[in-house]
Amino acid sequence: MSVTPDSVKQMLSSEDLGDRLRAVNLIRDLEPGIGFELIQSALNDSNSRVRYSAVSQIDTLGSQDLDLSLSLLRRMIQDPEPDVQAAAADCIGALKLVTAYDDLNQLYHSTGEWIVQLSVIATLGALGEPRGFELLKEALDSSNELVKISAISSLGELGNPEAVSLIAPLAENPDWQIRHRVVLALRLLGGEQAQSILESLSKDEVEAVAVEAKRPA
Repeated sequence: MSVTPDSVKQMLSSEDLGDRLRAVNLIRDLEPGIGFELIQSALNDSNSRVRYSAVSQIDTLGSQDLDLSLSLLRRMIQDPEPDVQAAAADCIGALKLVTAYDDLNQLYHSTGEWIVQLSVIATLGALGEPRGFELLKEALDSSNELVKISAISSLGELGNPEAVSLIAPLAENPDWQIRHRVVLALRLLGGEQAQSILESLSKDEVEAVAVEAKRPA
């Protein structure tokens, strides 16, 4: 059966969960403008799996109408399901909806779900909003290692040279994955202090860290 807007629309309204999930996946085969229109109904689905699948496509379809996408994503980061909130946060960064920064900041501080905090911190690098620096600085002290690692990466992407002094102490962290992420961030940030730390890490006992630190800028 060929995929048409009408057939997908009919499946989206089916009482069968499997049909609705398939319909959301089939939206990828439609023209983006039509897909963006259809995906909006799936964002209101009663099942969180459908809502998650739908919101995860906003990063590619949302450019059809950024103002509407901003409104939709602001609503979806308030969804009762953490995975949906996290996916919505990811899309805000992908679409560079910088006016939603305050929403992300509030979400980070109001949630108790690490997966949501992780997505907020990870998306701040892509978002490119300078105000995100303070939140990333706070996240470096997170008790969750994945959030901390993500903060290091986003600080590198954000490009504020003040981040070098913040992550410098982590170059001696016992977790090699953190040291490796420090290397990647420092390569993006640059500067004399960053280069000095990279030279030290080029002698790291873990080969993956040392090799990355030796790579030319």
